[in-house]
Amino acid sequence: MITTINKHKNHLTAMAFILIIIGFLSGLAGNGGIKNIALVAATLIAGMPIVIKAYQALRMKAFSIELLVTIAVIGALSIQEYTESSVVTFLFLFGDYLEARTLAKTRSSLKELIDMAPQEATVLRNGESHTIPVDEVVEGDHVMIRPGGKIPVDGKIITGQASIMEAAVTGEAIPVSKKIDDQVFSGTIVDNGLIEMIAEKVGDDTTFAKIIELVEEAQDTKSKTEKFLNKFSNIYTPAVAVLSILVYLFTKDLHIAITFLVIACPGALVIGAPVSNVAGIGNGARHGVLVKGGEVMDTFAKVDTFVFDKTGTLTKGKPEVTDIKTFHNRDENELLRLVAQAETISEHHLGQTIVKEAKKRKLTITNEHVDGEVIKGNGIRAIVDGHVLIIGNRMLLNNEQIPLSEKAASYASEREMLGNTAIFAAVDGEIAGIFSVADQIREDAQLALSEMRKNGIKKIIMLTGDNRHTAKLVANQLGLDEYYAELLPENKVEYVKKLKEKGHVVAMAGDGINDAPAIATADIGLAMGEGGTDVSMETADIVLMADKLMQLSHAYSLSKATIRNMKQNTYFAVGIVFILLLGVLNGTVHLASGMFIHEASVLLVILNGMRLIKFNHMNKNSTQRPTI
Repeated sequence: MITTINKHKNHLTAMAFILIIIGFLSGLAGNGGIKNIALVAATLIAGMPIVIKAYQALRMKAFSIELLVTIAVIGALSIQEYTESSVVTFLFLFGDYLEARTLAKTRSSLKELIDMAPQEATVLRNGESHTIPVDEVVEGDHVMIRPGGKIPVDGKIITGQASIMEAAVTGEAIPVSKKIDDQVFSGTIVDNGLIEMIAEKVGDDTTFAKIIELVEEAQDTKSKTEKFLNKFSNIYTPAVAVLSILVYLFTKDLHIAITFLVIACPGALVIGAPVSNVAGIGNGARHGVLVKGGEVMDTFAKVDTFVFDKTGTLTKGKPEVTDIKTFHNRDENELLRLVAQAETISEHHLGQTIVKEAKKRKLTITNEHVDGEVIKGNGIRAIVDGHVLIIGNRMLLNNEQIPLSEKAASYASEREMLGNTAIFAAVDGEIAGIFSVADQIREDAQLALSEMRKNGIKKIIMLTGDNRHTAKLVANQLGLDEYYAELLPENKVEYVKKLKEKGHVVAMAGDGINDAPAIATADIGLAMGEGGTDVSMETADIVLMADKLMQLSHAYSLSKATIRNMKQNTYFAVGIVFILLLGVLNGTVHLASGMFIHEASVLLVILNGMRLIKFNHMNKNSTQRPTI
C-alpha cells in the first residue's frame, strides 16, 4: 500500500490540484458544501504521502519536515481551515516534485556519462566477426571499431589508425589522432578511420566505468557545510515544534501557531548545499575533472599554495632524446639498445623516451624479462646481455661509486644549461654514455597559472627530481615563486609538510606515480596527464583526465564558485525563513501564502545551484572572470 502511494505520488498531486480547482469554482458558485468536500478530499489525497513519510521518519526516531506539515494540516482541519490544509498539502507535494525534477537535472552530467557507455562490441574470434554485449568482452579479445562506433573497452590499437573523440574521458571536444600501439579508452568514439584493438581492461576495470563510479560516489559524498546543515536541521526541526507551541500559548491563536510551524520548515536550507555540491561535481565531470566529493571541493576552494611536479605536469611529459654522447669508443646504437632494454622495467617518462628512441631507430628490443630494480627518484640498476647497467642521475653514480671524468661532467653541465636532462649510463662499472633528453613546457601552462593567481593562489612552487639548470629555465619561463631541483620523492614530501606547518593550504599536482607520497601528504592531491590510470585515480583527490593545465585552472575556479553558491543558498534560505516568521507573527503572512513563498524559495535555491552546471571560467579565446 505504502509503495503504491509513493509510486503514484505525482498522480496524487495532479488529483489534488483538480479537486482544489473544483472547490474554488464551487465556492465562487455559492455551493459551500461541495467546496468543503472537494478541499477536504484534496487534503486527504495529497496528505497521504506526507503522512507516510512522517510515520517512516518517526519509526527511525527522526523529526522530519513531513511531521511538521502533518501536525499543521491536522490542526488546520480541526479549525475547519480547509482551503489552507488543501493548499499546503498540494504545494508541499508539488514542491517535492519540482525538487526531484531539478535535482535530476543537476545530475545530468552523470546521466550523460552513463548514456555514453557502449552497449555492444564487435569482436574477432576464430577468424569470424561477432557482435556481442560489451559485458561479454574478455581480456585479450580483438575488437573492431568502425567510423561512428563507440570503443567498448580499454586497450591498444594493433591495426589501423583513427581520429577519436575523447570528450567522455578527457572533456576535450577536439578529436585526437591515434595510431598503432596508442592507448584508447572505453566510451570514446571513432570519428573517422577503422581500427582493430586488443582488449586490456574490460567491464568495471575500464577507465570509463571508473569515471562513472567516481562521479557517483563524489555526488553522494557530503561537504562540511552539508554535514553541518544536516546536524543543524535535526536540532532545528524539533525546536520549531516547541516554538510553535510557545507561540500558541502566547497568542492563544491556533492558526498563527500552525502557520509558524509550516513556514519555519527548513526545506531550502537543507536542499541548498547538496544541489550546489552535485551540480559542481557534475560540471567538473563534463570538463574532464573528477572531484572526489563535496569535502574535497570545500578544501580545494581554500587552497592558497600550489606545488607542481615538472615532468608531465608543467611540461608535456613527451620528452625526446636530443643527443647521445658515448665514451671509450662505444657504438652509439649498441649503447642505446642496451639502455633501452634495461629501461623496459621502468615506467618513468625519461626511461620510456629512451625506449621510444631505440624503436624509432628500429633497434631490437626483446620482450624478455630484464633482471633489475628501479631506484626511486634516481634511476635503475639492471643486467642486460651479461652487462651490469647503472642508468640515472649523478646521485645514483655517486651511490654506486662510479667515477665521472671531468670531460663527462663538463659535457653534462653544458647540456643541462641548454635545458636538457642528462641521463648517465654506466656499463660494468664505468661511464659509457650520456643521454640528453628535453621536454617542452605545456602551451597552456602560462595562461593556466596566471588564471589561478587571479583566482586566489598566492604562491606557486615547483618540486622536481630534474637538474637545477633545467628547473631554473622552466621556473623563469613560467614566473614561479620558488623551485627546488634534484629531489627524491621523500624530499618532496618534506617540502609539502613544511608548507603546511607554515599555515598554507597546499595542493600538489603530479603524475600520480612518482609523486604519490607528496600528493597524499598535501591537503589536496591532483593527478593529471595519464588518461586516468589506476594509480592516479586512487591516489589523488582530484583527477584531471586530459593533458591540459587549463583543466586545473577550471577545477580551482569551479571549487570557489561551488562553495560561493552553497553559501548564497544558505544565506538566502535563512533570510527567507526569518522574514516569513516575522510576517506570521505580525499577521501579514498566512498559511497558504506563506507555504507558497516557502516552496518558491526552495525552487529558487535549486535553480541557483543549477547555474553551476553551465559554469565555465574562461572563453576559448579570452580570459573571463567567474560569473557565479
